[in-house]
Amino acid sequence: MKQEWKELDTPTLILDGQILLKNIRKMSDFAKDNKVNLRPHIKTHKSVEIAKLQLEHGAIGITTAKLEEAEVMARAGIKDILVAYPVSSPAKIERIIALLDQEVNLKITVDSLEQVKLLQKALEKTSHSLEVWIKVNSGLNRCGVEPGERTVELAKAIILLSRLRIGGIFTHAGHSYGARGEEELEEIALAEADAVVKSAEACEKAGIPILVRSVGSTPTYRISGLVDGITEVRPGNAVFFDSIQVGLGVADRADCALTVLASVVGVYEGRIVLDAGSKTLCLDKGAHGLDSVKGYGYVVDHPELTIERLSEEHGVANFKESCDLRLNDKVRIIPNHACTVANMFEEYVVVEGEHVVDKWKVDARGMRK
Repeated sequence: MKQEWKELDTPTLILDGQILLKNIRKMSDFAKDNKVNLRPHIKTHKSVEIAKLQLEHGAIGITTAKLEEAEVMARAGIKDILVAYPVSSPAKIERIIALLDQEVNLKITVDSLEQVKLLQKALEKTSHSLEVWIKVNSGLNRCGVEPGERTVELAKAIILLSRLRIGGIFTHAGHSYGARGEEELEEIALAEADAVVKSAEACEKAGIPILVRSVGSTPTYRISGLVDGITEVRPGNAVFFDSIQVGLGVADRADCALTVLASVVGVYEGRIVLDAGSKTLCLDKGAHGLDSVKGYGYVVDHPELTIERLSEEHGVANFKESCDLRLNDKVRIIPNHACTVANMFEEYVVVEGEHVVDKWKVDARGMRK
């Protein structure tokens, strides 16, 4: 007899398998319909099982944030990997070489001359060459070379190096998470695409071909991915969605595949206490300036509740008039930020309707290096 999710101990990370597949197909359909490649970012789910589902549904490869994530995925047989993070330390370069030894089709982010020289020097001691993608800054002002002439200067330096080859130009418009409405979101998305396309065109005018022109970010990819000249999209959070995406207007709550199952451990005047604290729900209330979310997660079927305070093991949810929850009742919470919450758990409990159908490891949980 199948176990029902209501019978599970708490806190537990619940993944609705049907919503997950719907979200995966939606990304895949967008890519196919608009003739761009799909390279989803796996830092959201950190799961080999989910990454393989994405590949089965048309993704050409994956994106990771860290080398450790790439190593986990490579061990599972996933070989086409973009590490969307600049790598320059000697220890990490040695790990890049180890992945190349395993015949991983690896792409490494570069955004400075000093970095590419370090990569070249290390690779000269091997038989390998390395594909690098230039990251351009499209407004997030985090990593990335400035678009246009600065990008061309770096590209010219790379083509003179015997062990590096340019595979593409890409960017990440993470500041879209702070957009204050559809108009601003569209402006950010178009600027994201413009930074990549104009940089690629400037390189090609200088005689340097750029085959891949890649944009990412769940809030923007369905806009920036339509721009002429863009060849690839890299959404990550769109596999699950969360309260931040709902706040941006990018998704509805019905699109959110990931929830945290929690129990009521205390009932008091004007508040209840749940067994999901900061070690479960994390402290995100919006990324890059977004303040449309209220509290530390949305309690499904209980809009009267606002999770206003978290300590490590306790979530304090306040209500103004009444709440019918009692001791040991269970609730499902849509997290504010699915990526950080997934990283707090060792496994997903996969459900269909009321029933548990599987358990999947969060394989790259805690991978920071």
